[in-house]
Amino acid sequence: MLTGVQVLMLGGDARQLEVIRKLSELDASVTVCGFDGLHSSLDGAVHAEFEEALFENVDALLLPAVGTEDNGLIHAVFSDREIVLGESHMAKLPAHCTVYTGMAKPYLKQLCGQYGLKLVELFDRDDVAIYNSIPTAEGALMMAIQNTDITIHGSRSMVLGFGRTGFTMARALHGLGAKVKVGVRRSEHFARAAEMGFEPFYTGALLHNAGNIDLLFNTIPTMIVTAQIIANLPSRAVIIDLASKPGGTDFRFAEKRGIKAMLAPGLPGIVAPKTAGRIIADCLTQLIMDDTNKRGNGI
Repeated sequence: MLTGVQVLMLGGDARQLEVIRKLSELDASVTVCGFDGLHSSLDGAVHAEFEEALFENVDALLLPAVGTEDNGLIHAVFSDREIVLGESHMAKLPAHCTVYTGMAKPYLKQLCGQYGLKLVELFDRDDVAIYNSIPTAEGALMMAIQNTDITIHGSRSMVLGFGRTGFTMARALHGLGAKVKVGVRRSEHFARAAEMGFEPFYTGALLHNAGNIDLLFNTIPTMIVTAQIIANLPSRAVIIDLASKPGGTDFRFAEKRGIKAMLAPGLPGIVAPKTAGRIIADCLTQLIMDDTNKRGNGI
């Protein structure tokens, strides 16, 4: 249980509603900002105006998937009011407070470092990333179906990267009957992809493997689908880039060439916000519980 734990949540989207529900079930005291436009129940949470006094006596500060922008702006889809996190707010937080977010930009990392606050990036965790890969793959398949005139079954599909998202993406395509090529960088990934029935190749040979592809799914967050690669793709090809912004595709050249190319980060929160919210909530509540227990034991 989280009885007596003070949680402050700033902004977010539909995923945060699941987090509020879970925290309330565990008896945490939850205060939220950025939900004034929500027309449904907050499951026991208290809505408050954004002010410095809220940050006193807080045990856990919860921020959205992308914590803040480079100017401190926090996105809140349920509010028209601006929430900007600054030094004066962080200075009010107790030393034991932990800041939780999906991923942190340099601004937030610098603030937490400046005030000696522990920062946890949930999307860096293997468990969260693996669970999130499921709605990501489903959302990518939806986009592929919507933007092609062929079936996934029998398509020539390519997945770049064989990490947590790439693994699930390749397996989902294979399960639907696609012929799947997988671009890897490591020998153990090459072996695993071959064992699973995919056609692996090293990304250094991408140019030689891109000539007859219907669908290309990129999960590598560096520029890999370059103009040279795109020039070698057939005109029917569709690129769906699942890497974090700005992705790993030369979108300008793809548009010039007339090839559909879409950047699609954050698909879990778009296609399955309830499931994505539960993933975050389960991990988050366990982390807060562990942190509370450590403090209670004097660790």
